[in-house]
Amino acid sequence: MSEKKDVLREIDDNAIRLARTLMRTARHAVIATLDPQSGAPIATRVGISTDHDGAPIILVSALAAHTPALLADPRCSLLVGEPGKGDPLAHPRMTITAKAREIARDTPEHTRIAWRYLSHLPKAKLYVGLGDFRFFRLEPESAKLNGGFGQAYQLSPNDWLSLSAVGEELAAAEQGAVDHMNEDHSDAIALYARFYAKAPNGKWRMTGVDADGFDLAEGDDVLRVFFKEPLTSAKDMHMTLVWMAGEARAGLASQS
Repeated sequence: MSEKKDVLREIDDNAIRLARTLMRTARHAVIATLDPQSGAPIATRVGISTDHDGAPIILVSALAAHTPALLADPRCSLLVGEPGKGDPLAHPRMTITAKAREIARDTPEHTRIAWRYLSHLPKAKLYVGLGDFRFFRLEPESAKLNGGFGQAYQLSPNDWLSLSAVGEELAAAEQGAVDHMNEDHSDAIALYARFYAKAPNGKWRMTGVDADGFDLAEGDDVLRVFFKEPLTSAKDMHMTLVWMAGEARAGLASQS
């Protein structure tokens, strides 16, 4: 009998960038949990954001089927990726195996996560403060990335999370930097969207920034822009954003 052919491809920079893009730009996902009564798998849709390192964050109601399931057994699986036009199986998607950890209220972690979630999903302001809603961080254990036909990868959390040595420093500076950019530098944000993401003109806003890049949104559209090199400090964040605005301005001018 012939050996089974290994269908997994070797992980490269393109695969890692695709995984990070799928996760950072997702606003909803399908979560699979285990029903506490029957033990049967159940799949439901959830709103989703990311923690500063890229780990999935969900905000769920106690009335939802997946909430008691996660409290009884934290094991879960998450599917992200937009189907798009045509064959849905031809579009990139990623399945993450994880364990859910509830975020305690009235903690610095809860404050940080709530800000990131609402920055990414502003409409969640309608129910984020309700008593029966709670945040869970899904601690990734493995991921299967499918970039399309013949593009399957097996990833570990170390492959696609933004595990920077200066992650905590950047996370502490993130909200101030994002608020400053949105309030005072909307022109730079428009340059980022047009030049780096090839997006049309619009009222883009920055929703988050981490060691590897930043996220932009306008209405239902979400973009991911990567830095050429990972950030090394909060000061580096400011300098890099200024430099990128200049590069984008010059690049667009040369194209006109």
